[in-house]
Amino acid sequence: MSPLFSRRVGSILLTFSSAFVGCSSSDQPAAPDAQTAGGGRVAGAGATAVSGGGAANGGKGGAASGNAGAGASGFGGAGAAGHAASAGAASQAGGAGGGVGSAGASGAGVGGSAGTPGAAGSAGAPGAQPNITIWIAGDSTVANGSSCPIGWGAQFKALFNSKVALTNSAVGGRSVRTWLYDVQTSKDSAGECNLGKDAQGNPTVQARWTAMLNGMKTGDYLFIQFGINDGDSSCPRHVGVSAFKTSYGLLAQAAKDRGAQPIFVTPVSQIACSGSTVSKGTREPYVTATKEAGTQYGAPVIDLNLLSTTLYQTLGFCPIPGGSDVSASTTGAVGAFFCDDHTHFDTEGAAKIAGLVAQALRDQNIALAAYLK
Repeated sequence: MSPLFSRRVGSILLTFSSAFVGCSSSDQPAAPDAQTAGGGRVAGAGATAVSGGGAANGGKGGAASGNAGAGASGFGGAGAAGHAASAGAASQAGGAGGGVGSAGASGAGVGGSAGTPGAAGSAGAPGAQPNITIWIAGDSTVANGSSCPIGWGAQFKALFNSKVALTNSAVGGRSVRTWLYDVQTSKDSAGECNLGKDAQGNPTVQARWTAMLNGMKTGDYLFIQFGINDGDSSCPRHVGVSAFKTSYGLLAQAAKDRGAQPIFVTPVSQIACSGSTVSKGTREPYVTATKEAGTQYGAPVIDLNLLSTTLYQTLGFCPIPGGSDVSASTTGAVGAFFCDDHTHFDTEGAAKIAGLVAQALRDQNIALAAYLK
């Protein structure tokens, strides 16, 4: 072979070998240190091997992959680099980290042996759930109580694990504006109840709301349920639909500003019957207004009105025993569920309604569901 021909062939082969190795390095990122958690160093013939996957992320949303690559070398020695394989699985909230990585495929060498498959990466450690607080704003159907009436908020904490604290600031008889503001007994030109003002002319807010704002932190949740007293025609409880939605927006934005997640809840249904059928549509127009506010202000909505109506029908509450409405003398399952009217709950009823809200968290894939027992 002439010297000129030999040099040309060598040049072509050297160029080919460099291009092949370059392609491998662009597909496979630089190897992590072999001491990295989950990393498995790979033995490769003729050159340094590619290490296994890096550390797995435990905890919420974390993912881990164990990368394993075959050894790489230049022309004339061992095989060309095999592509690394990864098999990481997303971790569940508070659960274990990603799965174990699979071994990399060995690369066929030009004039050399194949690289050795890499070791699998290890799974990530479980992530700890942070402590959070659930805050509740609402009326008597949500409020705490030692005897009738008892709101569903009083039974809600028992459904969660020890990482959850709950502050129930729901108050009986309140509309969203009387819960939030110092509301006067006169109406303005728009037909809304006038608000008390401070020295600077700003609406005076209730101490319960100030306490929430001072305590709320990132990761917390704010549940808001009104719409039962808001339909009163007179002040101070009267709230028009537009003012109702605006108030929800104010509450939601304040929560978001503190890193908390607002959740709107439609007003729980009363028990009303048409023969053996539970009547639907009670608490309008505030059921629809709550849903519209959720869309407008980017908050998830739990339709407790529909859920409670469906529950009453499933439990066979209609017709109401002994009359057309619930009273202190109502017997049977209806009497055990409600107090002495068609709206307020006894302990049994409050627990079942709380269970509906908890199940909705699961069904709607709201992240708070991870804290449920």
